[in-house]
Amino acid sequence: MPSNKSVSDAPIVQFTNCRILRDHQLQREDLWVREGKILNPEKLFFDEKGSADVQLDCKDSIIAPGFIDVQINGGFGVDFSLATDDFKSGIDLVSQKILSHGVTSFCPTLVTSPPSVYHQVLPQISVRNGGAHGAGILGAHLEGPFISKEKKGAHPEHCLRTFEAGAFQDLLATYGSLNCVQIVTLAPEMRRSSEVIRELTKRGICVSLGGELFRVKLNLREISGEMGRGIRHWFVFPGHSVANLSQAEEAVQHGATFITHLFNAMLPQFHHRDPGIVGLLTSDKIPAGRRVFYGMISDGIHTNPAALRIAHRAHPKGLVLVTDAIAGMGLAPGRHTLGQQVVEIDGLNTYIAGTKTLSGSVATMDTCVRHFQEATGCSLETALEAASLHPAQLLGIEHKKGTLNYDSDADFLMLNDSLYVQATYIAGEEVWRQDVSGM
Repeated sequence: MPSNKSVSDAPIVQFTNCRILRDHQLQREDLWVREGKILNPEKLFFDEKGSADVQLDCKDSIIAPGFIDVQINGGFGVDFSLATDDFKSGIDLVSQKILSHGVTSFCPTLVTSPPSVYHQVLPQISVRNGGAHGAGILGAHLEGPFISKEKKGAHPEHCLRTFEAGAFQDLLATYGSLNCVQIVTLAPEMRRSSEVIRELTKRGICVSLGGELFRVKLNLREISGEMGRGIRHWFVFPGHSVANLSQAEEAVQHGATFITHLFNAMLPQFHHRDPGIVGLLTSDKIPAGRRVFYGMISDGIHTNPAALRIAHRAHPKGLVLVTDAIAGMGLAPGRHTLGQQVVEIDGLNTYIAGTKTLSGSVATMDTCVRHFQEATGCSLETALEAASLHPAQLLGIEHKKGTLNYDSDADFLMLNDSLYVQATYIAGEEVWRQDVSGM
């Protein structure tokens, strides 16, 4: 049957022999795409009397929504927190390179910096659609500088700021503009933070609690006897904030919806009488209809697998996988930058130079998805949604991103059963494909 051109002259592409992630499960059905959108085949058949112009055999691949990274500091030698003359070419490079990781949209993230850096960098970040040129930009994520000095982690103390008499005006003066901003991470215990959270929320900006994690290296034998004999792990504590649970709940009631870098079972910080920010995962004081999301770096370095399992089982629908990748992602070991700091890559670890404090990661999103699925034993569907549906829901864009629902953007991936990305599509067009010889 010839395709019907009375509705649109755009070609209709039918992806066959595939399993589609839709409604939280893999379904054996075809995917139909036209004009960059997912098409409802029933409307095509019965209303338009049309059919496909092109059929593509997916060879039994999984088709899942494209990944969305809401916290990525840079990569491939590019640091989003450095004001350089070629900043735009740098962000273009990262957006193009992460297509091979399955990322179709992202939030370039700036760590704590002087006001001059925000004033120079933010005007150069523009919200834009993805395509062959690279992943789409959803807006900037500003992690700091309104964070706790006690829990500054890898952020330079001399750049940290507090809310003074101006409160929200202080924030505007620091950043210069909020036109391209999607997420702001701040410490909720700061004086006057509630009014700042309300103002940001009014403007449609996602407010996140916490920030870059404070990491301490512990010998498990010290805390778990024979279980941990001779084993060393990195335990991650929510940093940039010393908020108690009531302060965190108040922040959520004022509009905050995200926890940056959560790690559950925080040893010195988690207390049964006041679990702190982590208590939001099971709090009964979250406003009706509101969901709290939390970011986790599932790279096998930052969090023990047990921590991933605890967080996931406590609040599975809120888990958002992030890379927290720095400029060293995709580069050889050595020294690189993270904003105002120098960091050193040693294998998969990234430290503030001269210390053993972890700072960011060199993880890729597809690696995080695979590790998360392996560490938690969750379903393939659950692992994929933690990097697609959940971040879309966090940002309130699930009507067009993060799903394969009809009329949503045709940003999707082809993956094998081991969750390795085989091809990346944006707006229904192939923008990256794995070289078969490189598999």
